[in-house]
Amino acid sequence: MVATGILVTLVVAAVASLFMAWAIGAGSSGSTPFAPAVGANAISIMRAGFLVGILGFAGAVLQGANVTEAVGNELVVGSVLTATASIVALLTAAALVAVGVFTGYPIATAFTVTGAVVGVGLANGGAPAWSKYQVILSLWVLTPFVGGGIAYGTARLLRSESVSERIAVPVLAGIVGFLVANIQFALLGPAEAGGMSLAGYAASFLPTVTVGGVDAGTIAIALAFAALTASAVSFDMRDPAAGQRHFLLVLGGLVAFSAGGSQVGLAIGPLVPLLDAVTVPLVVVLAGGGVGLLAGSWTGAPRMIKALSQDYSSLGPRRSIAAMIPSFAIAQAAVALGVPVSFNEIIVSAIIGSGYAAGGSGVSREKMFKTALAWVGSLVLAFGLSYGVFLGVDSLL
Repeated sequence: MVATGILVTLVVAAVASLFMAWAIGAGSSGSTPFAPAVGANAISIMRAGFLVGILGFAGAVLQGANVTEAVGNELVVGSVLTATASIVALLTAAALVAVGVFTGYPIATAFTVTGAVVGVGLANGGAPAWSKYQVILSLWVLTPFVGGGIAYGTARLLRSESVSERIAVPVLAGIVGFLVANIQFALLGPAEAGGMSLAGYAASFLPTVTVGGVDAGTIAIALAFAALTASAVSFDMRDPAAGQRHFLLVLGGLVAFSAGGSQVGLAIGPLVPLLDAVTVPLVVVLAGGGVGLLAGSWTGAPRMIKALSQDYSSLGPRRSIAAMIPSFAIAQAAVALGVPVSFNEIIVSAIIGSGYAAGGSGVSREKMFKTALAWVGSLVLAFGLSYGVFLGVDSLL
């Protein structure tokens, strides 16, 4: 009977996790990566939803471990995420995110899940993880300024008459290529170390030369990949309109991949403390979460894609490119640090920054205010609800 009860509890927790994954896929990870591309008419809404689901699944499997471990083990001090606590946290957060999906307002998933997990953890006797909170809060606060600032500067560069687009766009592509060469993939190295980058993996076959504590081979290969990427985009920019559109679609794919690597941890992270009771590898759980993200992207994301692409700013290809580059960089930084981050916050901030580069045209201040209020409110509400609901459920058990 005891074993049956544990199994039933784990199944309920898994179902709650899948529901959360669906809500995230329908919301932040499913809608935000291609929203600027849709706004720039580079891809249709339905095609964007389809692609983001596939790429999000790949990101979940290849890059999802860091954030998953952080959400499951680092938000509260103590072994307090029991099956009941995980179920309460997941259902509370998923309900709030689902409300955002169906009302058309982007609820910050990272805020919601973090608030819910911390709420149930503290209600169950855990202690605050202040050092982790400092890292998380720093990233959350800096994201609008860094992402919006870089998007603003990039958009101004692309709009400048003194700089040719045939030069600026390939240079930006080279920077993105350098970043891609240095992001880590779980399949290329030890999981406990977060995997290995493409440049690092290639450099492992070369003689080791260290300069200032840095592997010179890794940097050289990353620079070569950046040069190759810039050359390819430069060739494509023979037709500037087509070249910008193709580059924007690639950026959307990279952000979608990064979204899967980050957001899957928000869905399945609370399950991590429960895995000790079963012999299920983490990669299998990541794949399950990836399936949930994919389902959400295919069934619920189009509504939010429309809201972000049309309601926030009327973007052209240049401003869309400017929005996507910092979004990709910040997303990968968050994945590497194991910090839960809101893709709504990242993308919306970048969209606003690139919009202001054109004098703020198309940027709705009312929508900005309501979105920021929804972000803060989701954190506070998720914390309060999960704390109260857990205490109520715990008193009945």
